[in-house]
Amino acid sequence: MKNELQVKFGQRVRELRKERGWSQEEFADKCGLDRTYVSGIERGVRNPTLEVIGAIAIGLKIPVRNIFLEF
Repeated sequence: MKNELQVKFGQRVRELRKERGWSQEEFADKCGLDRTYVSGIERGVRNPTLEVIGAIAIGLKIPVRNIFLEF
C-alpha cells in the first residue's frame, strides 16, 4: 500500500520535472540519483530521505520548500 504523502510528493516531483522538459534520465543525472530511484519516487513507492529531497531541489534549482508548495 502506498503512503499518500509519498504519492503526492512523487506527483509534484514529476510535475516539476516535466515543466522543465526533462526525461527521468536527464533529471536523475542533474540530481546525482539513479533513474530507477527517481522513477520509484515519482510513482510513490520510494520514501526519499531529507538528503535525497535536497538533491532533488538542487537538481531542479529551487528551494526545498517550493517542492511542497502545492500539497
